[in-house]
Amino acid sequence: MLAEGALKLFANLYDIEREAKDLGPSERLHLRQAKSRPAADLLHAWLMANRQKVPDGSATAKAIDYSLKRWAALTRFIDDADLTADNNRIENLIRPIALGRKNWLFAGSLRAGQRAAAIMSLLHTARLNGHEPYAYLKDVLQRLPTQPASALRDLLPYRWTPLT
Repeated sequence: MLAEGALKLFANLYDIEREAKDLGPSERLHLRQAKSRPAADLLHAWLMANRQKVPDGSATAKAIDYSLKRWAALTRFIDDADLTADNNRIENLIRPIALGRKNWLFAGSLRAGQRAAAIMSLLHTARLNGHEPYAYLKDVLQRLPTQPASALRDLLPYRWTPLT
């Protein structure tokens, strides 16, 4: 089957990345040059050869075309030890925001949606700064009424420290 061939080639690249995970930058770069480059070249050749076998406009053709058009960007990690092979970590971090977007369509009004977006941005920023969102929001809401206007900046997630 056509898809199985591509999956095996992609899996090979991820197997190499698992091997490189705990290596230092110079060792990771050397491993990628020695193993990932040939694996990526094999995948590229497979994509080129199999593109001719699928009809234009099909989902498979679109996927292959997408990969081939972005080949330099998709394989950039091979020449830079500081890059990861994918952006899964970032995708997982922003997933709650993307899922919430659909929910915010039904906030009741434009202003309510804007307020919800501001609160969600604040809570996600708190999480990214290592704070538990509920504890952060509870503390900020308790301190807010007595906080001088000149010190409001100290309540932002990247500057906040709990009182207790």
